[in-house]
Amino acid sequence: MKILNDPIYGFITVPHTRVLALIDHPWFQRLRYIKQLGLSHLVYPGALHTRFHHALGAMHLMGTAIDVLRSKGHTITDEEALGAAIAILLHDIGHGPFSHALEHSLVDGINHEGISAMVMDRLNDEFGGGLELGIRIFRDQYPKRFLHQLVSSQLDVDRIDYLNRDSFYTGVSEGVIGGERIITMLQVVNDRLVVEEKAIYSIEKFLVARRLMYWQVYLHKTVVACEMMLVEALRRAKELALGGTPVFASPALSRFLTVNHDRASFSDPKVLNDFLKLDDHDVMGAVKVWATHPDNVLSKLSNDLVERHNLRIRLQNEPWDRPRVADLKKSVAAQLRIDLADADHFVLTGSIVNNAYDPSKDRIELLHKDGSLRDIAQASDNLGIAALSRPVEKFYLAWPRWLVQ
Repeated sequence: MKILNDPIYGFITVPHTRVLALIDHPWFQRLRYIKQLGLSHLVYPGALHTRFHHALGAMHLMGTAIDVLRSKGHTITDEEALGAAIAILLHDIGHGPFSHALEHSLVDGINHEGISAMVMDRLNDEFGGGLELGIRIFRDQYPKRFLHQLVSSQLDVDRIDYLNRDSFYTGVSEGVIGGERIITMLQVVNDRLVVEEKAIYSIEKFLVARRLMYWQVYLHKTVVACEMMLVEALRRAKELALGGTPVFASPALSRFLTVNHDRASFSDPKVLNDFLKLDDHDVMGAVKVWATHPDNVLSKLSNDLVERHNLRIRLQNEPWDRPRVADLKKSVAAQLRIDLADADHFVLTGSIVNNAYDPSKDRIELLHKDGSLRDIAQASDNLGIAALSRPVEKFYLAWPRWLVQ
């Protein structure tokens, strides 16, 4: 048994030698060098924890949840418990550096979930089929579907860990939830994961905390602005590289700048291998060099990001007027002496959506003493919980703060 010291839970135990072998694998060790919250440390200086931290924490919570359900009479074999531990441990292994920015700039048509599934298949081959049960649980192909819900649902151990962990490292206390109580109140009814009604207030707090963490951390407007700057820097670098202009990059990053990769290309083991060599150091090391690139667009985007001269960003409930956007682009083009089309890299519009609870995809159901089940939005007397089941969309406009109008 391997014991690890976690700042959130204290000492946690690696449950099996197969799990320890996965943790020691280079593809999992790579997660040490990929920050969980991307560029959020530019707003919250403490947000430097990694996806490695999070995966281990989620694995620990999975073990706790399995123990709780067993204590309530539900049969979960040791192999099923191991499979669930493997599924949650590897659920984020397909993340790239600054993952959401990468998915919008360097790769097309495939997200980190799809890449994670491919990595699991490759690892399963390496482990002689020893990950098969975990992969079936991850893909919701195992008969006991509540095990998949512990990995991925509206109330999974993934969310329970990242809310408490992200709250701890950012210092945003609104994200603190009663994760231990929620897990203690878990039950299974008709192969569905539910929560005993005694936990209703803990679930309410969980949903409110998730909404607040999205607005205060994950969708914080300055974080959004910085991530968009990184997206545009990567896009510009790729434009130049595909056009034959030399652009500094590590060997792994260079392969994604000089060739267009989509879902089909990831079936090539070499492409997946290259992707799994990427971490935050590849991207930020390149951005630092790009700050002195002869291309005005790439150098300005990169230098502003390195020196944290982030875009000014405003949010509103309606789309922004096109004439205002056009005027901003003209001003940027004039001041930087670049083509109007290139000003698109500096003046950005779009929308962000906060959907704390989506009962159309999956429901959080409360188990009452009479055996009945009710959706949390219906059972709660907190009117705000029903409101949380509706997505909130805000429209942003971002432009350089150095722009003189």
